[in-house]
Amino acid sequence: MNHFRQLIGQPAGVALLQEAISKNRVAPAYLFAGPHGVGRSLGAKCFTQLLLSLGLSEEKQAKLKKRVLQRNHPDLYWVEPTYLHQGQLLTAKEAEESGLKRKAPPQVRIEQIRDITQFLSRPPLEASRCVVVIEAAETMTEAAANGLLKTLEEPGKATLILIAPGVDALLPTLVSRCQKIPFYRLSTADVKTILGRLGYEEIVTHPDIIGLSQGSPGVAIAAWHQLQNIPFELRQKLRELPTNSLSALQLAREITTELDNDAQLWLINYLQYSSWQKSRDQLFLEKLEVAKKQLLSYVQPRLVWDCLLIQ
Repeated sequence: MNHFRQLIGQPAGVALLQEAISKNRVAPAYLFAGPHGVGRSLGAKCFTQLLLSLGLSEEKQAKLKKRVLQRNHPDLYWVEPTYLHQGQLLTAKEAEESGLKRKAPPQVRIEQIRDITQFLSRPPLEASRCVVVIEAAETMTEAAANGLLKTLEEPGKATLILIAPGVDALLPTLVSRCQKIPFYRLSTADVKTILGRLGYEEIVTHPDIIGLSQGSPGVAIAAWHQLQNIPFELRQKLRELPTNSLSALQLAREITTELDNDAQLWLINYLQYSSWQKSRDQLFLEKLEVAKKQLLSYVQPRLVWDCLLIQ
């Protein structure tokens, strides 16, 4: 069974992982390093399925695959960054479902590292080893990173997989205890292939979204959803810049009424890319960059858009 057949465009990483299995040299810890949305999490799922299925029949491997995808295997512990809200840890998805909005991004916290330590304190129940996956490991607090370091020193019968943008995003002491598995940006052809397989054929024919993705299917999908969340009438108005101050102020009001801060920041990125493709207007790009910095500095959004569009 080829556990990596779903992972497109990452032959170097796949070769390293397969070699580790074939030579029975599985490292205690791995760092899956590369840009967001290029297959790092999928690669972690594929490798986890392979590690937990060693010695199993193909029939049992097929059942195990579903359990790994659902993250309900007793020897798998999957960690995502969380928000701390009223004493509870909520993932980004759980926070969104509960209506919780935070300006700061979620983090991997010391409480989660303690849970990992407790999880690894007992032997594997069904597989020959336990597997721990930590997504967005770069968001670890200092206390969490130091706590994880102790676990990496004595992992026992376990393999830990850290997912991060690169070695510079983590403490050098953590990186030194991991084998690096590189993940790269994909070719445009591979991006389109993946989007087609996932049922996003409409994105394939949208050059601005493909361009914005910069070789990342995950970024392309997120950008597409962002674009669809902008009301159709507003999207139509954004195709052309306002021709007078009144229309500029009206458009600024619509943008700040219809879109939250995150959506406004994404819109600026989208306008930067699309305007560069159409006109190569360096001055307008510089004004958009100023507006982005102002929004990130929590300047009143209506004022930011009023000034940008009137200019």
